[in-house]
Amino acid sequence: MENLGSEPYFSEFRVTNPDSKSGYRVVIRGTRHGDNYCACPDYATNELGTCKHIEFALATLERKRGAKKALAIGYRPAFSELYLRHGSAGEGRAVHFRAGIDCPPAVLKAAARIFDGTRDGALRADRFEKLERFVAAVAKSGHELRAYDDALDFVAGRRDAQQRAAAIEAAFPLGAADPKLAKLLRVPLYPYQAEGALFAARAGRSLIGDEMGLGKTIQAIAATEILARLCGVMRVLVICPTSLKYQWLTEIARFTGRQGETAARVIAGGRAQRQKEYAADDFCKITNFEKLKPDLDLITAWDPELVIVDEAQRVKNWNTIAARSLKRIDSPYAIVLTGTPLENKLEELISIVQFVDQYRLGPTWKLLHQHQLKDEAGRVTGYTGLEKIGDTLASIMIRRRKSEVLRQLPERTDQNLLVPMTEAQMLYHDENGQIVTRIVQRWRKTKFLSDTDQRRLTCAHAEHAHVVQQHLPAGSGERPRRQGR
Repeated sequence: MENLGSEPYFSEFRVTNPDSKSGYRVVIRGTRHGDNYCACPDYATNELGTCKHIEFALATLERKRGAKKALAIGYRPAFSELYLRHGSAGEGRAVHFRAGIDCPPAVLKAAARIFDGTRDGALRADRFEKLERFVAAVAKSGHELRAYDDALDFVAGRRDAQQRAAAIEAAFPLGAADPKLAKLLRVPLYPYQAEGALFAARAGRSLIGDEMGLGKTIQAIAATEILARLCGVMRVLVICPTSLKYQWLTEIARFTGRQGETAARVIAGGRAQRQKEYAADDFCKITNFEKLKPDLDLITAWDPELVIVDEAQRVKNWNTIAARSLKRIDSPYAIVLTGTPLENKLEELISIVQFVDQYRLGPTWKLLHQHQLKDEAGRVTGYTGLEKIGDTLASIMIRRRKSEVLRQLPERTDQNLLVPMTEAQMLYHDENGQIVTRIVQRWRKTKFLSDTDQRRLTCAHAEHAHVVQQHLPAGSGERPRRQGR
């Protein structure tokens, strides 16, 4: 542990793990949970108000003479502080005001109007718009107020959400039924798609979990256009499986009319080529999961404002390299697409949601304890209370099934495509056809079919059918296909 400040106890420290070489900034203010701060992700989400780095720092400091008494009293400097407390016992995050010993009575009186009456009062939910005026008043009084970045970022995020909702409401006052949405893309949206696009744009960071075939891609593209026009989004990163990269490129051009490399670009090639492509001025860049880790520095430098993750079930396990890399991408907006947000285990849903909003579901240990059912051996046998999780995710996740929106979809169109056989198919067809012909002729003549002939007949017929099906192009034959998006 390295002391980065001048104070012996109440200071800023750097706590480093010698094995992993990872280190985090730790700020010590006292022994009460929630008073201290650590920059590690666990502190931000575990709802304990502490973490192993803070506990290590406290244990190290308490071995010094006079430290226990000083820590028990707590930090009371001359200046006041505005900080973000990550909560304990499910209290969640809140901005708190800690008055310094030299805080003037006028500042204390002003603080009482927007912060509650608890120790180091928390900013009231209905007083967010008053905070800026309070900070200006403190500055005018001459009293020093230190407002920390995480607290200011939290307040700024709340304000941005309010402004975004107001802008969308003004632009589309009728919601999903607003006729302006019909002109948003080059093709009209179905009502549920318009609803999904508006939902994603309002939320800022969201998960679209519609069943496969309901057009999650076009909803994400529509939401992107809304954010671009109303919220100034200019850099979009699409992360998808390799096989879908050029499909995204095609659909962006088809639905939006944005064309050319400055509109959307597929990231491909070697490292030098990819570095050049990330340096280009594009509205949208399209990459695949496998390139997240090697290109993380390039993505960070490009600084995308919106990240779209397609087929998000690829990152349902946060232990994978792609998942860990994805979590390190910091963007104001995100849209996650998956038709199967929950397949086998609750941990899969947690993993996906953590990218959208790492605070939404709380700590994993707590969520699993509340919803897992286990037998006497500790094996998971089922889940309970999942509707509560659905309520918790209602503001960031939208999911519709085909049965719910069937009446909004067009009638199915069946199309039969008859495809002639290739030379290779004809060769196999004729060879096996001759075998079948000889066996059938012998059977008709003798009225007897031996076991050997039965096996040869079955094999020749099966091989014939297999080869024909194998050489048919995708979508051909007599399989019905729904036409549309």
